[in-house]
Amino acid sequence: MTKSRIIGLDIGSTHVRAAELKFDPKGLDSQSVPELVRFGQVALPEGALRDGEVAEPNVVATALKQLWREQKFSTKDVAIGVGNQRVLIRDLDLPAMPLDQIRASLPYQVQDLLPVAVEDAVLDYLPTGIYDGQHGSLVGGLLVAATKDTVQANTAAVEAAGLRPVMVDVNAFALTRALSRGQWAERTIAVVDLGARITDVVVIDRGAPRFVRTLPTGGADMTEAIARSMNLSLSDAEQLKRQVGIGKTVPPAYQEAASAIAEVGHVLVEAVRNTLSFYSMNNSGGAIEMVLLTGGGASLPGLGQYLSTAARVSVSLAAPMSGLRLGHAIASQSDESWQQTISLSAGLAMGAAA
Repeated sequence: MTKSRIIGLDIGSTHVRAAELKFDPKGLDSQSVPELVRFGQVALPEGALRDGEVAEPNVVATALKQLWREQKFSTKDVAIGVGNQRVLIRDLDLPAMPLDQIRASLPYQVQDLLPVAVEDAVLDYLPTGIYDGQHGSLVGGLLVAATKDTVQANTAAVEAAGLRPVMVDVNAFALTRALSRGQWAERTIAVVDLGARITDVVVIDRGAPRFVRTLPTGGADMTEAIARSMNLSLSDAEQLKRQVGIGKTVPPAYQEAASAIAEVGHVLVEAVRNTLSFYSMNNSGGAIEMVLLTGGGASLPGLGQYLSTAARVSVSLAAPMSGLRLGHAIASQSDESWQQTISLSAGLAMGAAA
């Protein structure tokens, strides 16, 4: 690592968020504790992103410029992430060889596996282990294939703000780094990152991501369901959503809102449950011990209990800041709500430091 301070930049559907972390000059390992130097966020207008992808680069760039003015980050070098349904992540076993050779061979190995032409995709590979196959050693891992225009849309917005993207990472891998630390480092867990428009489910086994699925539903879909059902503004609907929650007994005055939330929430929870069940059925001995909820929608009242009952697994709110030291400048500003919104940006910074 060449720098001890790195900024992870999370471009979400409703906000841009950035975390500046300070690392030991020797780099990041499982024992080191990074220092959170600065963190901030700026809201984005509706439509700036669509389906997790930047649709209005100039709008996003304006928000990023505001974020840098307000927080006075020490550098314009950033690690950014990508993660939507146009980012394919799947298991792939390949003949064992050095990682640089694996990456060079990917266009020839995976052309029949992609929904787009190889020349239209950015490819990468994350090895997770080596084992003996019938015809020699094999490396097991995850293939990553992102459409080039998805990556370019994010980098264009960042560059338009005068920032320099030094690394493009996968959101699911960033979440793994931020949350599979401490007591979870040697266990099998699932992270459910509930964003505004998409939800990422990442199964992590002893610190390595093993299975990733992106679901096309998020917290904003529940908000919009309330707004449509009750003819409310989105801001009023959002406030009502957080009062009512999901899977809870409510008075008659809240029943219409509860039904609107449940209509969307049930679909989402079932999709998460099916994802966890699929992993468990296809990975004997890899039972999921805990689900950690993170993201802007994670603190919806009742969500953890609702998911726990549906999936028959323990569920808890993630605590990414428990794995960080708070710098002097930020200690007095830290907000408990940051716990559910800082995971991704912190994990992106950790990826650049690794």
